[in-house]
Amino acid sequence: MKGCDHIPPRIALLVCSVFEREIALLARGAEHIAEVRQFEMGLHDRPDHLRATLQQQITEVDARNDIEAIVLAYGLCGRGTAGLRPLRHKLVIPRAHDCITVFMGSKEAYADHQHRCPTCYYYTPGWNRNRRVPGPEKLEALKTELEKKFEADDVEFLLETEREQWALHDTATYLDLGTDDAESEADYARRCADWLGWKFERIRGDAKLLRDLLWGKWDDARFQIVEPGMQLGQSADANILRAEPVSDKRPTQ
Repeated sequence: MKGCDHIPPRIALLVCSVFEREIALLARGAEHIAEVRQFEMGLHDRPDHLRATLQQQITEVDARNDIEAIVLAYGLCGRGTAGLRPLRHKLVIPRAHDCITVFMGSKEAYADHQHRCPTCYYYTPGWNRNRRVPGPEKLEALKTELEKKFEADDVEFLLETEREQWALHDTATYLDLGTDDAESEADYARRCADWLGWKFERIRGDAKLLRDLLWGKWDDARFQIVEPGMQLGQSADANILRAEPVSDKRPTQ
């Protein structure tokens, strides 16, 4: 960001580990980032737990006197971020249903691709590294986990249920933002597609949304800002997110 007039605000950054290497790449020299806290992507599986974890972290970093905003590298994430509330500093989050919007560069680009390919399943370097995408390793890991809890017949039933969910898709769409593992993870996604009998496509993502999130270029069209005294809510329109009055009622799933 050298050579421009924009002076980024000092921020605390709460991030999903799906963006670990992308943020390392895009935040080089970002002296305005006072603190980074990273969380494992399994939190997405339990929205209530994701919300509780992030709210605790927001409350902790909100106590800092040397920041101007708390920035979330998240989306709505199954409503797991709905209900988050800052106390002292504004909260900033991209207008995104999930991380794929961020990799695509905008909610419009994501919506357009989903319209053109409703049966696509999205792969990214972070999701691949954690083997949380359809493929032989994911199935084997799931089998091992289920065998600890269920009888053999139940395990096979649950595995077949997982396979049926995968069968709703027919294309592995791989997205990257040019990280050092982009090529190896593209190969992994392609191998998964071959194993599944799916088509494979690779799309170079657009880093602008994530870069602007990190460097404080927050326009209302792409980012939701929640001021202290308000909370993050879901919007029923294309904005995805909104700021709303604080409610003591827990968000519904």
